[in-house]
Amino acid sequence: MDTQEKLKILSDAAKYDASCSSSGSNRSNSKNGIGNGDVSGICHSWAADGRCISLLKILMTNCCMYDCKYCINRCSNSVPRATFTPKEIADLTIGFYKRNYIEGLFLSSAVIKSPDYTMELMIEAISLLRNEYNFNGYIHAKTIPGSSQELIDRLGKLVDRMSVNIELPSNDSLKLLAPDKSKVDIIKPMNYISSKIENNQKLLAPTSKKWTFSLPSTINKSKKEKFVPAGQTTQMIVGASPETDLKIIKLSESLYNTMKLKRVYYSAYISINHDSCLPTLDKPPLLRENRLYQADWLLRFYGFHADELLDEKHPNFNTLLDPKCDWALRNISKFPVEINKANYFTLLRVPGIGVISAKRIIAARRSCSLNFETLKKLGVVLKRARYFITCNGKYFDRISYFNPTFINENLLMLEKRSTPLKSNYTQLSLFENSLPTKGDVVKCITGNF
Repeated sequence: MDTQEKLKILSDAAKYDASCSSSGSNRSNSKNGIGNGDVSGICHSWAADGRCISLLKILMTNCCMYDCKYCINRCSNSVPRATFTPKEIADLTIGFYKRNYIEGLFLSSAVIKSPDYTMELMIEAISLLRNEYNFNGYIHAKTIPGSSQELIDRLGKLVDRMSVNIELPSNDSLKLLAPDKSKVDIIKPMNYISSKIENNQKLLAPTSKKWTFSLPSTINKSKKEKFVPAGQTTQMIVGASPETDLKIIKLSESLYNTMKLKRVYYSAYISINHDSCLPTLDKPPLLRENRLYQADWLLRFYGFHADELLDEKHPNFNTLLDPKCDWALRNISKFPVEINKANYFTLLRVPGIGVISAKRIIAARRSCSLNFETLKKLGVVLKRARYFITCNGKYFDRISYFNPTFINENLLMLEKRSTPLKSNYTQLSLFENSLPTKGDVVKCITGNF
């Protein structure tokens, strides 16, 4: 099988892994090197379902020893199989980079022979890129659960970002749908990578000149080696198992707090295998995936907690309203908010006010009193915010009373006017001649909910 045929098989097989993002690294180029992992050197493009695909995204192999019920590459499936050699991966990356097709590499893999054997092949490919081809561009690699800490160390010093995919939100679902994997094999490397990143950041942190002293050059060099400078991510499949949104978002919150993850990615389950343990879905639950991403944004940037967004009485997100609007209506007693007096964190809780617009409000009102026209210029989405705020004690336009039913009806009408999510699930192909149309693009998360 030639390289072109392998590329068709393994780039297509990689589209189900959502845990890649090409931001956050500052690996600069070196003399006689190729590529640049700087933030400004990484380009972003988006697939029809909103996923970032700015990297050459491939599997090293789809020949898997595991039989995960939800996976297209499980050993019991009859699908075309292929395996790249380390040199083929390196040559492909350099070839695509020189043609300006990509800015980096996302390398994942099925498990062939054993986790350690698979990791050794991935390390060989990336080491070839870094050390022989002098490629300094962005590289994201997926860690194989169950591999040794020594191999994780070696890989972490070569790549910008690593991911260990949790896949399923509970241990019971993991046992049922992925019996060859274990929770310990997934959580253990995640914990190890997290602690290594933290320790490495402390070593690289600038110190006061007053207390510094000379060390042998060999020690200095080893201490200054970067370990996964762009951080760690993970992925969860949404809809393959019965867990509620509350269970999923609480797990994400725990991962952010304990392991300092950069991102948790959510992948809508696609019904590609027939199994009695799996649900039969006509289309992927993209709306549910989108709600989880919106809630995830609220956890990371808006100061919300999982228990505020959902509870046992409301274990799943509202399909008609985004999580922030839904929370505001369930906590209507906290509104209206006076724009000219509320602090930054209170402003963030107002639907239609995002992180940037909240900062602009704080800065602008130092010099003058703000009104609704000014808020619009500052980037506030008044279509949502006007129901939850006052300016100098006055409501917007003819909204002279604060009625939750009235607000709910108007927000629902606003949602109905917006473009619905598309149900098609595709990754941009390296072999398609046509670009995605406007109708193929799903509304991406902007942060102004």
